[in-house]
Amino acid sequence: MNETAMSVGWHQSRRGRGHRHKEQGRANREQVVEQKAEDSVPHGTCMTMCPAYELRQREAQNRLHRFEMVAGTERDRLPSADVSRAVKEYSRPAAGKDSTRASDLRPPSVLLKTVCHLVDEIAASSTSQPWTEVYSFVFDRLRSVRQDMIIQRVSGPDCVAVLEKSVRFLLYASYRLCGQQLQYFDPRINDTHLQECLSWLLESYRDGKHQHQEEFQALSLLYNLGSSQANTHVLELPERIRSSPAVQLALAVSRAHMERNPVRLLRLAQRLDFIQVCAVHRHLLPCRTDLLLLYSHGHSSRNCRYPLQRLARLLFLKDALAVQLCQVCGVNVTEEWVNFSKSSFTDTPSGDLQCRRMHEPLDDERWNCSAGSVIHGCV
Repeated sequence: MNETAMSVGWHQSRRGRGHRHKEQGRANREQVVEQKAEDSVPHGTCMTMCPAYELRQREAQNRLHRFEMVAGTERDRLPSADVSRAVKEYSRPAAGKDSTRASDLRPPSVLLKTVCHLVDEIAASSTSQPWTEVYSFVFDRLRSVRQDMIIQRVSGPDCVAVLEKSVRFLLYASYRLCGQQLQYFDPRINDTHLQECLSWLLESYRDGKHQHQEEFQALSLLYNLGSSQANTHVLELPERIRSSPAVQLALAVSRAHMERNPVRLLRLAQRLDFIQVCAVHRHLLPCRTDLLLLYSHGHSSRNCRYPLQRLARLLFLKDALAVQLCQVCGVNVTEEWVNFSKSSFTDTPSGDLQCRRMHEPLDDERWNCSAGSVIHGCV
């Protein structure tokens, strides 16, 4: 090898070593930046459900909720706070307000304990009435829990457990309070927070295997029937999740909805469990009116009578509710028979049909389960 070739080889080797040193230096700098970012994330030290400073402040300002007061002091001028029941309330970020103090933030384990308290002692309590007030209180305190999680960038099993219970609570509330006055329950606000929790939860599932992932993938699809994005997300899931019974049933319901097949959709809906019906119930009334429209055209005849009981089973309703729906849609019902007429059908159901009664299935026992069991996923 001549001197020129040796010189070129030496310079190339030197440049290669320099390039590797630069890459290593860049990687080290990125690692340092990530470490600094991690060190800047606050970590909560508050081991109670409500920070001591906030508790004293709200007690002095008479801002305690009745669910947080010491029993027997509710009628006092300044009721006493029960430390074991008081829960940090949600507060909007404001200029000059430090929301990252460790003493005001609850660590993940305390956040999960707080959610369990809200479910077991408030949402599922037979003495905590009316449930519209229960919803308002739990909704606000769950929002505060998620706020602490965001500030601390909480992830992992505790984060997933909190989000799963939050999703179940919001789904259950959307069913139980359907038709309530807006001052007590706003379905749009509930939907906004539910979609945020679902999005966060499904993103958290990317970190690894989780026990209830199939259940919530199915719930997300059922709640978002008609959404191509939700359908595509499920179809892109790993085979082990996509082939699970819950996800397969949700995909079948979604397919029936996209095909505008109300008979098949309502037949499949009868196989759903309680929380799944809570997720899909907002789509059932339009589906039922579509079925009546279909039958009003297909069976339109003066001499044609259809059995009421059979129609009620198709509609996934009790006979009395099926009669009510028929009357609102202009379908004539005479005793045990239904007469369809395409000229008399009206596709403008009244707002009264949005009430919870229109979502009851044939088997009452399936609905007589406690809120706690539903939200904890025990049914």
